[in-house]
Amino acid sequence: MTLRDRLLHHPQNIWLRKALFQVHLWVGLILALYVLMMCVTGTILIYRRDLSRVLSVTPHIVATGPRLTSEELQQIAERVHPGYQADQVSFGRRMTDPAKVSLERGSKKIDRLFDPYTGSDLGAALTPGFRALLWMVDLHDNLLAGTIGQRLNGVGGILVTVLCISGLVIWWPGTGNWQRSLFVNWKANPQRLNWSLHTSLGFWSLAFILMWGISGIYLGLPAPFNAVVDYLDGPETRQLRWGDNVLAWLARLHFGRFPSLTLEITWTIFGLVPVVLLITGALMWWNRVLGPWYRANLAGKKGVPETWAERPESSAAVYSSRRTSAS
Repeated sequence: MTLRDRLLHHPQNIWLRKALFQVHLWVGLILALYVLMMCVTGTILIYRRDLSRVLSVTPHIVATGPRLTSEELQQIAERVHPGYQADQVSFGRRMTDPAKVSLERGSKKIDRLFDPYTGSDLGAALTPGFRALLWMVDLHDNLLAGTIGQRLNGVGGILVTVLCISGLVIWWPGTGNWQRSLFVNWKANPQRLNWSLHTSLGFWSLAFILMWGISGIYLGLPAPFNAVVDYLDGPETRQLRWGDNVLAWLARLHFGRFPSLTLEITWTIFGLVPVVLLITGALMWWNRVLGPWYRANLAGKKGVPETWAERPESSAAVYSSRRTSAS
């Protein structure tokens, strides 16, 4: 049988597939907590605009006379907050908007809202909820580490892309069984069900996860993408180039910010699928690696009672042979 025939009909025993399985397994384990954090924060930030409106509600001001001047508000702010020096006053566009005063004391800076008519301190310019939202944005975009975190996210995007490509190769069961790998076999035994759930969800969510991986590379390491656009479309001009439009759409797809609740819900569902893939992948790691090692080295010494997971028919070798014959 030629290599081509083996790839098409019986890929399970090809060394490249086995090597990619190890790559997929260990990259997934390394990225587990990172992907979990990015999925949870990214899913919440799909609704960033709505959350911003809810969490950044400003008080409504009733005009009671002429507005105070910037100098008067600075003096009031410094009197209310001793030790701070007011350096900037911003008035709202509407007469009912509060004024924002920025104050500094050494390296510490605060922004407070003031009634521009009475000089009353109305509280912090940013609510605790809005601050938490900004913290989550920084966590997702920069890992709370500025430029270094942004670049680490780019590396994370590369590894997620590797997961997708290796997962697609591993998913292919051969021409005779590929249709069965598209759907979950709910009647299978627990280990086979876990494998079926992992492979089917991985296949149907592949396009989304690959998009997030590639767009994550761009958002974390934009220089190579911009260089390609400059090479293909020439130097940047006042008009938006075709490549710039592609990159803008790539960023838009990454964050899922659309004026459509249906699309936002779709992005939410697929954004949480990697969490399920992490859980099912971790279970497969237990079944294939940790479980057999634990039963061989620790379970017998501790006298742990036999369970379905410890029975001979659920060992890694038998499970692997069953999976090979089924696929």
